[in-house]
Amino acid sequence: MSEFEDGSEENWPQDWDNEKSKTQVKKELQALRELGKELINLPKRDLDKLDLPEELREAVDDAGAMSKGALKRQTGFIGGLIAELDHVSIERQLNQLKQPHQGQVKQFHQLENWRDRLLAGDDDVYGELINEFDAFDVQHVRQLVRNATREAKQNKPPKSARQVFQYLQELQQNH
Repeated sequence: MSEFEDGSEENWPQDWDNEKSKTQVKKELQALRELGKELINLPKRDLDKLDLPEELREAVDDAGAMSKGALKRQTGFIGGLIAELDHVSIERQLNQLKQPHQGQVKQFHQLENWRDRLLAGDDDVYGELINEFDAFDVQHVRQLVRNATREAKQNKPPKSARQVFQYLQELQQNH
């Protein structure tokens, strides 16, 4: 039996512990290519906000005009460039760029929730909205809700329901 067949890790050479498996290397390279794809798909105005090295920026800009096979090769090239750079910093910048959008989506969902609760007749939501917005006009919103209910019963377009949402949106923007 050789020194490695007994299963004891103490006989392994030290540098083997630091080596990555082929699968792990492939996964990391694929992740870097995916990061490159994200950069390629960003709008130019968002790409301008990132602090990218000039060579990477040029490669990403060039990829915008490519298609199919050329784009695939360019994506691999960009992934290789990213591997040589501080890819953690690039990922962090990209995530920070996405954060405002996620916040906007969250606010939008909150507005939808309030509108739906108002239209469903939940009177508790009025207290929440009064606490949330100083300029909240209860009488105006109650009138819009009554109109929206009447429109729904008559199978008319939900004009007043849209107005409730727009009113809440204006309050949130001025908040």
